[in-house]
Amino acid sequence: MAKNTKDLRELSIGELATRRRELKEENLHLRVQKESGQLENPARIREIRREVGRIETILTEKKSAEVEA
Repeated sequence: MAKNTKDLRELSIGELATRRRELKEENLHLRVQKESGQLENPARIREIRREVGRIETILTEKKSAEVEA
């Protein structure tokens, strides 16, 4: 389930890293289903890719803020 950016910003770095790993794993399974022709919701791949991008952006921002502080 996609979270909005505000909800993601409230998570810690560890929680974001865990969420990113879970999404990448789900994306792998969906790509396998796509190749075998069993994928029911192809839009979910796009949603996951975008959410991973959001998470990576927020992780970078948080790590930069940590270094500056």
